[in-house]
Amino acid sequence: MTMGGTADLVLTDARLPGRPEADTVVIADGRIVAVGAAAEVRDLIGAGTDVRPLGGRTVIPAFQDAHVHPLTGGLEMLRCDLTDLDDRHLVLEAVAAYAAGNPGASWITGGGWRMDAFPGGTPLAADLDAIVADRPVFLPNRDHHGAWVNSRALELAGITASTPDPADGRIERDERGAPSGVLHEGAMRLVQRLVPAPTLDEQVDAMLTAQRHLHALGITAWQDAIVGDYPGTTDPTRVYHELISRGLLTARVRGCLWWRRDRGVEQLDDLLHLRTNARPGLALDAVKIMQDGVCENFTAATLTPYLGGHGSGISFFEPGELAEAVTRLHGAGLQVHFHTIGERAVREALDAVAAALDRHGPRDLRHHLAHLQIVHPDDVPRFAELGVAANMQPLWAYNDDQMTELTVPFLGEERAGWQYPFAALHDHGTRLAMGSDWPVSSADPILGIHVAVNRTTYRPGTDPARYADQPFLPHQRLTLETALRAATLGSAYVNHLDASTGTLDPSKHADLAVLDRDPFALPPEELHTVRVVTTVAAGRIVHDS
Repeated sequence: MTMGGTADLVLTDARLPGRPEADTVVIADGRIVAVGAAAEVRDLIGAGTDVRPLGGRTVIPAFQDAHVHPLTGGLEMLRCDLTDLDDRHLVLEAVAAYAAGNPGASWITGGGWRMDAFPGGTPLAADLDAIVADRPVFLPNRDHHGAWVNSRALELAGITASTPDPADGRIERDERGAPSGVLHEGAMRLVQRLVPAPTLDEQVDAMLTAQRHLHALGITAWQDAIVGDYPGTTDPTRVYHELISRGLLTARVRGCLWWRRDRGVEQLDDLLHLRTNARPGLALDAVKIMQDGVCENFTAATLTPYLGGHGSGISFFEPGELAEAVTRLHGAGLQVHFHTIGERAVREALDAVAAALDRHGPRDLRHHLAHLQIVHPDDVPRFAELGVAANMQPLWAYNDDQMTELTVPFLGEERAGWQYPFAALHDHGTRLAMGSDWPVSSADPILGIHVAVNRTTYRPGTDPARYADQPFLPHQRLTLETALRAATLGSAYVNHLDASTGTLDPSKHADLAVLDRDPFALPPEELHTVRVVTTVAAGRIVHDS
């Protein structure tokens, strides 16, 4: 408590879900010191206490994002941001406007375009050439597993019809074999290596922009899904250090060091050295392993081939190699955060964890698989059996053109029914966490909860007659209580923060969000209308609308 034993901040006249007897949260020295009725905590209020009557608004634990890319998201917000533009003409207009407004930019960068805005999911270099012919363009799509480039960028990179596909990627080509303008997976690096890196000041600006954005959505902690030596991008670690040195990092961050695909287990020593760069507020005890790509470009690893002769995707690590890597990481006390989209990648990751447990036994490391688009039913029970958490990105689990036109037709009916099995995982006792993968999709956890509960779209402007009455695999819906818990305490668990955050219990850090209404009092289809009005991190108001 502060001098005199009084509180710093009191939120009163509030609604606390699950606690009908309480209407007040008392905060001192960055922690919750009491939760109860206003009359019970009156003695904790002093002359210097900031007392905020909330008028019946709802207080919940702050959200935590278990898989997010803040630096990339912030940079895209400050550049050519194509997020949520679902029409080809709108995308082209946005690129043209950005290029005209930034005549001094040597490269046009940014990204976030939707594959379903273009026929077949693949835009053309010729579209960009008509807008920007004199400068190279490099625009990753919203899932960052492909990039749209113009002819100038292809020319600078020396990419021609005779350029072979890299082992971990593919160059989209026209009927003559010439590059047509999209680079998938590892092929992105052929151009990405030429894009000028942002300056430290630009990165700091981008990270602060991202932090403000996430705080405005009620998020006070996250797992940064890629830090360290990731080819073609800038390591966010230095940016976090800069924010910490300036006293500007107000979030709790767990960074995932990148496991490189072009190296073997000898890189473990380097990661252990990078772990020493941890600081208060920045943990570096996790490692990200990307095991496959995505379904839409046929690089997600599947057990049987895609329909239409598109192969079975890419496992970036052979099963034995993956098992050895995970076993070494587990033995070194590092959490493993897997990217797994296809059912083969999911199985390979679970097998790798099983191998690690066989050699070293269980340790409280909280390995987790992110994305989980396709999970074979035989593998659903294995999550709980192995103690592996499911890191959900629920915003992908609804019907839209990308699902119905670019995904389901190539998976087949049976396998399409294995997608995003959130309820099945929960029913088998799996710990659920929730992440956004922003800027791949919206960072708003309320929208994620809406989709997890409804399995229908939240997106404004979507044709309501087309998909609103078509919930996506509705038997995989979660209850609101389960979804909210995943976005708070569940993500705190994988972030190793559940002992100090994730619930509104006395002695825990005062990380909380104030909502404009009670989501439990709304019809499920209206959950997306809830808004965060105030966010508190460690007892400090970091967002207040």
